[in-house]
Order: sequence, then structure tokens, then C-alpha cells
Amino acid sequence: MKQFFASSLGRLRLVGLLEGLSFLLLLGIAMPLKYFFGQPAAVRVVGMAHGALFVLYCVLVIGAAVQYSWSWRKTALALLASVVPLGTFWADAKLFREEEAAG
Repeated sequence: MKQFFASSLGRLRLVGLLEGLSFLLLLGIAMPLKYFFGQPAAVRVVGMAHGALFVLYCVLVIGAAVQYSWSWRKTALALLASVVPLGTFWADAKLFREEEAAG
């Protein structure tokens, strides 16, 4: 866990994992609770957390792109990953870990 706080890339990886998890909770649990069972409270709570994590993830991607001189393609892929279910998990495995290993 300590490696997540040691660098800006580590913080990006941690927020990416949390953002991806919140997206899955929103789509897989909160939305079915709202639309099938009439319980909208879960969407309010999980949706708010996911929104905050989404914005933080985007800010951290832009910061990492500047700090590590990422190409436009890599930056766009990292940002696109935030709107695709399981995308941030892919970005962590394919984009961020290779950057951490090289750096």
C-alpha cells in the first residue's frame, strides 16, 4: 500500500482502482437497486463518490501526463479508460504499471 503514496503515478493507480470499483458498484448494485427495487438512495451515495473519484482521476491523469511527458495517445487512452467499465483496471495493467517499471 505504501507504494501507492510514494509517487504521483502511484496515487493515480490508487484513485484509478477506486474509481473503477465505484463505477462497477454504481452499475452493478446501485442502479439495479434504483430501477428494479425503487431504492434511489444507493445511486445518490455511490454516484456522488464515483463522480468525485472520476474528476480526481482525470486531474491525476493530466498531471501524470505532464510530469512523465506522455504522448497524446497514451493520455487519451488513460482518460477514455475512465468512461468504460473495467477501463481503469486495464489502464492500470497496461499503461501505468509499465510507466512505473520504466521510471
